[in-house]
Amino acid sequence: MKIIALIENKSNGNLKAEHGLSVYIEYGGKKYLLDAGTTEAYMENAKKLGIDLGQVDMGVLSHNHFDHAGGFGRFFEMNPQASVYVRDKGSEPCYDKFGFITHYIGIPKRILKNYGHRFKYISGNYQLADGVWLLPHTTSGLQARGKAAHLARKVDGKIVYDDFAHEQSLVFECAEGLVIFNSCSHGGVDNVIKEVQAVFPEKKILAMIGGFHLMGLLGAKTMSGKPEDVKALANRVKVLDVKEIHTCHCTGTPAFNILKEELGEQIHYFSTGTILEYKE
Repeated sequence: MKIIALIENKSNGNLKAEHGLSVYIEYGGKKYLLDAGTTEAYMENAKKLGIDLGQVDMGVLSHNHFDHAGGFGRFFEMNPQASVYVRDKGSEPCYDKFGFITHYIGIPKRILKNYGHRFKYISGNYQLADGVWLLPHTTSGLQARGKAAHLARKVDGKIVYDDFAHEQSLVFECAEGLVIFNSCSHGGVDNVIKEVQAVFPEKKILAMIGGFHLMGLLGAKTMSGKPEDVKALANRVKVLDVKEIHTCHCTGTPAFNILKEELGEQIHYFSTGTILEYKE
């Protein structure tokens, strides 16, 4: 299994970076694209890395936000065959919400208009291929997390705080355990891990990869909570027996530094250009 960070907030070498996330994955003879960043910059990085996105077999949208879906328009143009799998709640518009003020942050409307037929909406525990799964949140009470993060979506014509029913985990079964991707972990990284463990109780967790949504409203150089909150999260993750953690994007630099102090060599930063390999 080969994993390459095509774009995120930081960059290795001469590759572009932006606030967003896109990951290329090879597994079981197939090629996957998880998310497509905010713009088409990830495609420029893919070209520099010798990756032909026209050969991708399947795409996955981790959740219905523009910084993960913004680059899919050009992808659909260059790749005529790959569907992009999204939760059945993924068609519901998403917003920032501050009191009565809302701002659309969902899949760019031009992409939905021009390429809506390329999205495949799914529900429940969905098997993409042998050893590859898409799992929804099953943790209750996540709407409280949406309210705290000022995130909302429109349901039946009414804007309500987000319960992240449009967010999903991408899971691969490998020789040494499961590799989990959840691009922003809005539902809480500890909850994400426990949700996957509930589906695969006999399997170990080899790696957890993605953002943890700990950054503040002013970007990746800020932190949303208190240092003690991040330390408490690290302690909750410690007991979940995850061999490796690779985080990025919306975790933010201050929170990552605290997690690094608490988790040591268990945690690493997954910047643009990072390559990970695991035995299938």
